[in-house]
Amino acid sequence: MDETLDLETASRAALLALIAAQQQTIATLEGRVGELERRLGSSGGKGMPGTKPAAATRTTAPRQARKRRDRGYGRVRSLTPTQRVVHATEQCPACTTPLIGGWVERRREVIELPAAPVQVTEHIVLSRRCPTCHGTVTPPLDLTGVVVGKQRLGVGLQSLIVTLREVGRWPVAQIQWYLQTLHGLHLSTGAIVAACHRVAAAGQTALQQIRDAIRASPVVHLDETGWRENGVNGYVWTASTPTERYFVRGSRAGAMVEAILGEATTGVLCCDGYAGYHHYAGRKQRCWAHVLRDIHDLTGAYPDDRALGRWARRMQRLYAAAVAFEHPDARVRLRAQRRFEQRLERLCRPFTTDPLAVQAKRCRTLLRHLPERFVFVAEPAVPPDNNAAERSLRPLVTTRKISGGTRSPHGTATRMTLTSLFGTARVRGLDPLLTCASVLTTGQL
Repeated sequence: MDETLDLETASRAALLALIAAQQQTIATLEGRVGELERRLGSSGGKGMPGTKPAAATRTTAPRQARKRRDRGYGRVRSLTPTQRVVHATEQCPACTTPLIGGWVERRREVIELPAAPVQVTEHIVLSRRCPTCHGTVTPPLDLTGVVVGKQRLGVGLQSLIVTLREVGRWPVAQIQWYLQTLHGLHLSTGAIVAACHRVAAAGQTALQQIRDAIRASPVVHLDETGWRENGVNGYVWTASTPTERYFVRGSRAGAMVEAILGEATTGVLCCDGYAGYHHYAGRKQRCWAHVLRDIHDLTGAYPDDRALGRWARRMQRLYAAAVAFEHPDARVRLRAQRRFEQRLERLCRPFTTDPLAVQAKRCRTLLRHLPERFVFVAEPAVPPDNNAAERSLRPLVTTRKISGGTRSPHGTATRMTLTSLFGTARVRGLDPLLTCASVLTTGQL
C-alpha cells in the first residue's frame, strides 16, 4: 500500500514538471511571435523582406486581345467535294432503337486522283443525198482546238507530253510509262518526239516575237554555256529580259552577239568578262558578281596577304556604296558614275605594275573596261550583275546533265525553241500546259 502511494506521488511530480516546461516554452514562443508582429507592423504593411503577405491577393494584368492577322494560316478547304459519303449509325447499340436525323459532328476530306482511261473519240462524217435535187451533202469536219493537222493526238495530250518533257524534264521512257500505267495509252518513242517537233514548228511565230522584243529592250542579258550535238561541242547562247527568254545554239564567236541582237540594237548589254562581247557597239555593264567571286577566290588562296585583304575589303565597300546610291536626277547619277570610276581607278592603279601583287591581273582587267563597271549607277533599270542570264540557263544546264545534249540539228532547233517558249511563259507567270495548248492552236503564247 505504501509502495503504491509512492509511485503515484512520483508520477504526479513528473507530470507537473513536464507541464511547467511546456508552459515556459509557450511563453518563449509567444514572446517571439510578439516580436515578429512588431517588426511586421513597423514595415508599413509591406511584410518582411523576401516574404509574401498572407492577405495579399494575386493581381493579373488584363489579357490583351490577339492581334488580327491579315490572313489565316490554317489549311483551307479550297476544293469542292465531288462526292459525299455520310457515316451514321442506323440503330442504338444499347437498345437497338432505330436512329434518324442527327447533326454533323466532324468532317474529313480525302483527296484522290483516279487513273482515268484514255478517251478515244471517233469522228464519223456522213454523206447524205438530197431526195429533191439528188445532190450529195457532206458536212465539213472542223476540229479546230481539238487536234492539229492530220494526226491522232489531241491538243490536250500533246500539250501534256511536251510539258512533261520540257518543264518536268522527263525522259521519253518515263512519259511512256506514265501514259501506259495511269491511262492505258501506249505511244512509241517517235510519237512523243514528233509531238515536241510539232509544238516547236507551231511556235515559230511566237519565237520571232520573243526575239524582236529582246532586240527592242533597253536592257539585255547575254550568256553562253556548252551544248553537244551528236557528240560535237558547241555553245548555247541565251538572251534574257524581265519578260523574255531566247535560246540559240552556235559557236562561241563574237558574231553570235549580232546574230541574236541584230545590228541595230542599242540597249545596254549585261554580260560577263568574255572577250566575245568586246566588239558590241552599245553600252555594256560588266557583271560584278564575277568580280566579287574572283576577289573571294584570291583572298581564300592567299589568306596571309594583308595588302590583298585590305584591297578586297575596299572593293567590297566600293561596290556596296555604288549599289546603295540613288538619285532621281539623271545628271547627278551620271556624275556619280564618274566618281565611282575614279575611286575604282585609285584602288586598282597602284597594283597594275606591282609584280608581287596577286591582284595585279584582276586590277588590269578592271581598268581595261572601266567605263563598263558602273553603268548601273547612271541607269537604275540596269542591274549590276548578269544573274538573270545565268538563271535562265539553269534549266537547260540541268537538261544537259541528264541527256548529254541532242542528236541532230532538228532536235537542237526543237530544244532551243521549246526552251525559249517555256522559259518566256515562266517569267511571264503563264501556266505552261495552257501555254503549250495556245501555241498549238493559235501559234501565240
